[in-house]
Amino acid sequence: MKYHFMAAHEQEFSVKRMSKVLRVSRSGYYAWKEREPSKRAQANEAMLVDIRAIFEKSRKTYGSPRIHTYLRRKGYICGRNRVARLMQERQIVAKRAHKRHPTTTQQRPGDRIAPNLLNREFSAGLPNQKWVSDITYIDTTEGWLYLAVVMDLYSRMVVGWAMGEQMDVELVEGAWQMALLNRQPPAGLLHHSDRGSQYTSETYREQLAALECQVSMSRTGNCYDNAAMESFFATLKAECANRVFSSKLEASSTIFEFIEGWYNRQRLHSTLDYLSPVDFELSSGH
Repeated sequence: MKYHFMAAHEQEFSVKRMSKVLRVSRSGYYAWKEREPSKRAQANEAMLVDIRAIFEKSRKTYGSPRIHTYLRRKGYICGRNRVARLMQERQIVAKRAHKRHPTTTQQRPGDRIAPNLLNREFSAGLPNQKWVSDITYIDTTEGWLYLAVVMDLYSRMVVGWAMGEQMDVELVEGAWQMALLNRQPPAGLLHHSDRGSQYTSETYREQLAALECQVSMSRTGNCYDNAAMESFFATLKAECANRVFSSKLEASSTIFEFIEGWYNRQRLHSTLDYLSPVDFELSSGH
């Protein structure tokens, strides 16, 4: 492993200095470099080609668990630790989330609230039984862009979303209307959100009532009551909105492509046995 490190960093540090720091001989290093690569080393190099390709396809967001799953599906016989080691040696590291945020939940005194019927049961036996919804923020040089999302807990598919410059009722209504158009859910759907003024507004409650929805809301200040949506937003911030966008237009087009082109149709979800939401619904016959 020390020799691998030296070979990877020869352009940055002298062999003499690395040999001294790592306590190996220069002659041993040069002898290792001239040696015929072992079958294991050759296999690792071939695997690294696919690891890099998968990593780039994921927008540099996949860690070793998802890359390992991809490799196994391609026919590789390898352990997760081996994949993690190769990625670490070649400094193939997933992106991290950009941190900076405003307050999105603003409950008004006197608003009508609903009990927490979801009660942290984040699974569903069929599509369109349980939907969760929330709002997040996207940082741009032109100011905040707000994103409202509706997710089906059955497959973790984003079934409705809307973006806007105001965190208002129209924003969550836009996401709700898209979800209705995409899914045509039956009466009795459980709809869960936080207690923000957008979700407690009369106009939004009327739209839920028209479908005879069971209305469920998180307890005040308890993000774990809507953990599935928090998980989606964390993924969005780590894999897509992990920087300050140059404009709101750039942010909106990037997020559209992420949700519709990547997250729903291609991204592997650990909660779905490493299938995408679309593939999970197809495999289950829905």
